Amino acid sequence: MPGATAIATTAARAELRNERGGLLIVLAGDWSIEQRQLQFQEFINGATVIKSTSRTVTFDATDLGAWDSTLLIFVARCQEFCDAQKLELDLSALPEQVRRLHALAQAVPERVQVAAAGRPWFVSRMGTSLNNAWSDLKAAVKYVGEIAIALSGIVTRRVHMRWREFFVVVQTNSSGALPIVTLIALLMGIIIAFLGVVVLKRFGAGYYVSYLVGFGMLREMGALMTGIIIAGRTGAAFAAELGSMKITEEIDAFTTLGISPIEHLVLPRVLGIFIMMPLLTIYADFIGILGGMMVSAMLLDLSYKQFMSGMLQAVTLSDALLGVVKGTIFGLIVGVSGTMKGLQGGSDAGAVGRAATAAVVLGITLIITANAVVDWLAAVLDV
Repeated sequence: MPGATAIATTAARAELRNERGGLLIVLAGDWSIEQRQLQFQEFINGATVIKSTSRTVTFDATDLGAWDSTLLIFVARCQEFCDAQKLELDLSALPEQVRRLHALAQAVPERVQVAAAGRPWFVSRMGTSLNNAWSDLKAAVKYVGEIAIALSGIVTRRVHMRWREFFVVVQTNSSGALPIVTLIALLMGIIIAFLGVVVLKRFGAGYYVSYLVGFGMLREMGALMTGIIIAGRTGAAFAAELGSMKITEEIDAFTTLGISPIEHLVLPRVLGIFIMMPLLTIYADFIGILGGMMVSAMLLDLSYKQFMSGMLQAVTLSDALLGVVKGTIFGLIVGVSGTMKGLQGGSDAGAVGRAATAAVVLGITLIITANAVVDWLAAVLDV
C-alpha cells in the first residue's frame, strides 16, 4: 500500500487529545499487518477521558509512516464509535488514498446475517403442504386440458403437429425399447412360472401353471412392467429434453414467436407414446408367456401345446384387452407426466436432473395408482 516511507520501522500508535477545535486523534508509526496491530478497543480503553464541548473528531497524520489495511480497519472502527456517540468524524487530515478507500468501504453495507427462523408449527407445515398440493393439482389439470384441446385441434385440422417429431418418438419407443422390454417381460414370465411351479406342485396341480402365467401376464404384469420401464426410460427422456430446452430459453423463444410449445413439442411426444404403449404391452405379453412356457416345459414336462390349450381354457379375450387398455392408459400417463415436469423445471444447473427424477417418480406412482383403480373397476364390473 502506498504511504509515507519511514527510515526505521516503528510500532503503530494512536493518542486522543483535546484541542481547541475539538477532539484530535494523533496517528504515528507504521500501521502494518506484519507488526502487532493496535486494536481499537485498546485505544479507547487507554485514552484519557477528556471533556470537550465540540462534537467534531479530527485526525493528525503528520507522523504517520507506512500503512496498509490495518489503518483502514482502525479508521472504520473510529467511524462506528463516532456514529454511536453522535460525533462528527473529519477525515480531511488523512492521506487521500485512505479517504477514498474508506469512502468505498462505507458505500457497501455489511451483510447482515439473519438468524434462521424456528421450525414452523405442525399445523402451519400441514397447511403449506396442502396449499402446494392444491396448486400442483390445478396446474396439472390445466396442463391436461391444454393437451386435450390440442388433440381436438388435430381432429378438426386446426392444429398442425410436427409429424416428423411424432415418428421419431414412435421409432425410439418401438425398436429402441424392444431390448429392455424383451428382457424384463421374459424374466417376469419366468418368475411367475417358477412361483406357480413351486406352489402348485405341492397340491399336484402343476398343470395349472399356464393359468397363472396367462392371467399374470395378460391382465397385470405385461402392462404394468412395460409402463414402469417406459416411465423410467422415455418419461425421463421427455423431461430432460424439455428441461434442457427451457434452460436454453428455446421454449421462451417459441412463445415469443407465437408458436405453442404444447402443439410443437408436447403433442408429438404424448401422441407417439400413447400409440406405442399398447403395442409394446402386447409384445411384452407374448414374451412373458413364452418365458413361462419354457419353464413349464423344463420343470413340469408340459408340451407347448398342452400349455397353450390349458391357458386358453381359462384366459379369455377380455383379459388380454384389459391389459391393452391398461397399457394405453399408462402410455398417456408417461407422456403427460414426463412433458409436464420438463416444462415445469427450473433454470439452474440441476434443473434437468430434478425434472427427470420428478417425472419418473410421478409416472410410476400414477401408473401403480391407475392399475389399482382399473383392477377395482374390473372387479366391480366382473370383467
